[in-house]
Amino acid sequence: MVMADKRAERMNELLRTDRVLWQSETVFAGIDEAGRGPLAGHVLAACVVMPPDKLLMGVDDSKKLSENRRDAVYDEIIAAALYVGVGDASAEEIDRLNILNAAKLAMRRAARNVPARLFAVDAVTNVGLHGRELPIVHGDAVCYSIAAASIIAKVLRDRRMRQLHTLYPMYGFDRNKGYGTPEHMRMLRIYGPCPEHRRVFIRKLLV
Repeated sequence: MVMADKRAERMNELLRTDRVLWQSETVFAGIDEAGRGPLAGHVLAACVVMPPDKLLMGVDDSKKLSENRRDAVYDEIIAAALYVGVGDASAEEIDRLNILNAAKLAMRRAARNVPARLFAVDAVTNVGLHGRELPIVHGDAVCYSIAAASIIAKVLRDRRMRQLHTLYPMYGFDRNKGYGTPEHMRMLRIYGPCPEHRRVFIRKLLV
């Protein structure tokens, strides 16, 4: 009972923003991205429209969920959501645009077909979406729709990094997801970068 009460309390916290927006908007979307910090791979954004009449108790900030739990809630979101859009920006685009602008590009790609005119965005401002933008600091921790988007983005990016591991197994992308772990750094120094590495991120690390 204690766990159920905590889960209900947490859900009420997450839903405060969404309930206000559901009252004022017929449709609004939550947007978040995954992969701004890694040394390799793309940045991936998700745009999700969640129904107000079918709440998923497992939704939370993706960083608070185990990998197995994220995968399970991902399936629930895909089944329940009114809309899910995904967009990404490549390592080459990150090098060319910088990571912030590449993340915005991924968000625009994720949202381009969404039937919404209001977007709750995790912290990022001036994305350039086709509607009103509501940036929310730590949005994935305080907004249900953004939290749902964070799960979609995290699960899909992790899956793609595992696919990249089959092409470049020496870097351990299946384990580190492109982040600069000691193992990853050691392999970078031995093998040098692959096409999926962000040159801007690693140039000072390999001097």
